Amino acid sequence: MDEPPPRWSRATTYPDMWVDPGDDPRSDEVSPDGELATLQDYLRNYRITLRMKCEGLDAEQLARRSVPPSTMSLLGLLRHLAEVERDWRNWIGDADPLPKLYGDRGADFDGAVPEQAVVDDAYAALAREQAATDAALAAHPDLGERVGKDGIAIRELMVHRIEEYARHCGHADLLRERIDGRVGQ
Repeated sequence: MDEPPPRWSRATTYPDMWVDPGDDPRSDEVSPDGELATLQDYLRNYRITLRMKCEGLDAEQLARRSVPPSTMSLLGLLRHLAEVERDWRNWIGDADPLPKLYGDRGADFDGAVPEQAVVDDAYAALAREQAATDAALAAHPDLGERVGKDGIAIRELMVHRIEEYARHCGHADLLRERIDGRVGQ
């Protein structure tokens, strides 16, 4: 393995942060009121965090795998979360499942190759799938409502989405640090 890059942060106020508080798009001065608004705010912040961890990297860096034999990369995470957003929409409705974006299990990571067209497609797919899932859920503001063939509660779906993004933001922390040494939460 190559020598790891030196650790660094853009933050000057708190060196364990990604950026200074005044530059952080996740910072809200007032927390939201209500359970649904709180869940949406957490999801929004984790989505922003993932994008922040990918900012400033080229296609090769985004596609760089963590450590063998893992296929995980930042680009793979973008593709994976687009796939997962689509899958969550399958849980909401009673219709036949939407087709997979990238194919069989693991294809979201396996297809994360260092090409700008793949990067551009991953960002576009993630934005499109997030918007579509958000729109589908907007029709169900009651967190206790049960939907889909399995009768999943909207609350459970929202919490699961937050958990998925939070877990993968932790992966993104380590991936980014290995790529260029940048650290921060």
